[in-house]
Amino acid sequence: MPILTRLQEARQLDGVSDRLQSAVTAAVRPQRLRDLLHGTWLGHPLHPVLVQVPVGAFVSTAILDLLPGRRKSATTLLTVGVAAAVPAVAAGWIDWSQLTRDRRRVGLVHAGANAVAVGIYVASLLARLNGRTTRGKALGFAGLAMAGAGAYLGGHLAYAQGAGTNQAAPDLARLPEEWTEVCSLASVPQERTVVRLSGDVPVLLYRIGDRVSALVERCSHETGPLGEGKVEGAGWDACVVCPWHGSTFRLSDGAVVHGPAANDQPVIPVRVREGRIEIRQP
Repeated sequence: MPILTRLQEARQLDGVSDRLQSAVTAAVRPQRLRDLLHGTWLGHPLHPVLVQVPVGAFVSTAILDLLPGRRKSATTLLTVGVAAAVPAVAAGWIDWSQLTRDRRRVGLVHAGANAVAVGIYVASLLARLNGRTTRGKALGFAGLAMAGAGAYLGGHLAYAQGAGTNQAAPDLARLPEEWTEVCSLASVPQERTVVRLSGDVPVLLYRIGDRVSALVERCSHETGPLGEGKVEGAGWDACVVCPWHGSTFRLSDGAVVHGPAANDQPVIPVRVREGRIEIRQP
């Protein structure tokens, strides 16, 4: 939609966005907490999972508000939704802080719409607790409308702009289906990463002895060049650190060790035959 295109290109939002990004980064420094909120331990972003609880509670509240004699149940669900919004918001801000600027612009409005929605729901909850049920219901429906607008922008972020998706996965489909040579085993140094091309797909190779691992070289988070990243550790426990945002992946199997990436780095099947390294699609 043209309005979303204009929003993605709205550079006037960058001043606010950059300051908020710095504030979020400064507020959440412990790596373990960042990994927790990114969903590194889960295998995909945590924010979309957490969002299901408040969204489900808010929608259920609206349904109960349309039925007679459900005042207490609706109030209970609304309370759950407001409380569950807190961790969902925290995870969302952490993910947002690691996005590209065009995505952060949309994400800023997405977060703003959701903040307004939660504020309306808090007002609705207070009205219900004070016995002003009709006002509480009206505010609840207004909150649902605003939350719907925020959800629409969240969908655009995920499906149109690819925020939170595995950016490296499409490269797997561009690899050859059959075993194809990429280089000689001797050209790959011991316990260091090198990049070789298979067609136009960069492949990250790591070797110990006659055993080789191969990963898609573009980082799954934001396509950063892992071939320029530092190798930490040794042996098959060694990891590569993305030079752009610090996502860390184990070289032996692509497992994500530290975020902001929440997805594993795609692994490429590899074999060594007669001193030549060959790869193919999974």
